[in-house]
Amino acid sequence: FRWSVLGAGASQLRIAAQSAALGGNIRVGLEDSLWAGKGKLAKSNAEQVLLARKIIEGLGMEVATPDEAREILSLKGGDKVAF
Repeated sequence: FRWSVLGAGASQLRIAAQSAALGGNIRVGLEDSLWAGKGKLAKSNAEQVLLARKIIEGLGMEVATPDEAREILSLKGGDKVAF
């Protein structure tokens, strides 16, 4: 059973941390929140991803590789687009 949490707004990273601590998956990005911490606007999606990675690794967990993420999300991958 896989589950995930999306925390929209200023609490995005705190909610992501709780989800990871409870065994859930997370997603972050500027489409959900403009923040990279209390009162700090994120410069990019990459900044939010790096912060999420630090949270996950700080909890002693590993971040999924791109291939693992594709499998988890049942994505085809760039080599199997078949347009």
